[in-house]
Amino acid sequence: MRTQVCIIGGGPSGLLLSQLLHLAGIDSVVLERRTRDYVLGRIRAGVLESGTVDLLRRAKVGDRMDKQGIVDEGIVVAGETHGFRIDIKALTGKSMMVWGQTEITQDLYDAREAMGGTVIHEAEAVKPHEMDTDAPFVTYYKDGAEHRIDCDWIAGCDGFHGVSRKSIPRSVLKEYERVYPFGWLGILSETPPVTHEILYASHSRGFALASLRNENLSRYYVQVPQGEPVENWSDDRFWDEFKARIPGDLAEKLITGPAIEKSIAPLRSYAAEPMRWGRMFLVGDAAHIVPPTGAKGLNLAASDVHYLFEALKAHYLDKDDSGIEDYAQKAAARVWQAMRFSWWFTTVMHQFPDQSGFDRRMQESEITLLETSKAAQAAMAELYVGAPY
Repeated sequence: MRTQVCIIGGGPSGLLLSQLLHLAGIDSVVLERRTRDYVLGRIRAGVLESGTVDLLRRAKVGDRMDKQGIVDEGIVVAGETHGFRIDIKALTGKSMMVWGQTEITQDLYDAREAMGGTVIHEAEAVKPHEMDTDAPFVTYYKDGAEHRIDCDWIAGCDGFHGVSRKSIPRSVLKEYERVYPFGWLGILSETPPVTHEILYASHSRGFALASLRNENLSRYYVQVPQGEPVENWSDDRFWDEFKARIPGDLAEKLITGPAIEKSIAPLRSYAAEPMRWGRMFLVGDAAHIVPPTGAKGLNLAASDVHYLFEALKAHYLDKDDSGIEDYAQKAAARVWQAMRFSWWFTTVMHQFPDQSGFDRRMQESEITLLETSKAAQAAMAELYVGAPY
């Protein structure tokens, strides 16, 4: 097979890149190791920056989001005893959109299918070759046979555990990492949300977060120690702990119910550079991971897609390779800005095992500054809503 861009990874970033390329008249093939049902079954983040929302509309997959998504104009931050609201819209002129990653992926699948896009599922042993030459290609196995795709460019959209980043020589790749000594225990419940804006709570018992997916579907999290088995947490234990970590007025009106999904996600900050090696580009989680505090993961993947799409479009339509040359630097600059914000917000809101009384008072002072200073709120709001592309 021959294509212009071979995309490794059929999650939202790979599908979004393929969709945008198609609309610009550029051919692509998407290779995905899992089945379509498996990809759609992954429960992930759902808070979108305004730039991500605009990019989805540009890709012609924003109609259902605009009808069913929930516009989010602020967040609630709570300390030990009470919470306060930060008005993101008033401070920045921008808002977020609550629209789940599963829904985005579904819309992208439907769009690619309607336009005759090539998405190959259950592609095993995918491997990029000759990325440092003018004739790269990708091999994979399916139905017991090896297949080959010759291409001009390879986009590695295959996540943290994918093959793309691992194909860059160790002598070239630089990695930066901070692993946090805790994870997030999250549940999904068919219950009305306790707040209609995201709640971030910093408590001496640990961090807690409340978010909504729709009027009768809520997502809640509590901080748990690293390596904690999810089996240790019954629904009742989760709800009791969650209530203990949020302000009393909210705990009183919390409606609980059985968890329809329960899992624990570890937290890490990770970045790999360079995000381009020869004819291969790294996109999204293949190049960087941020803690979910601040909801930057999916949004960073979208900004990577934006930069790469613009670079490839200029290459093919305008014979301009400046975007190709600048991709790694532009994408990484935005990544590190979001990395710093996610690290800061995670450090302020969570309890650390070796934390001293002084450390806790510093966290409380940071939260008090946010509550009392419009300048501090404005700085946070600007980072929360996302830097412009």
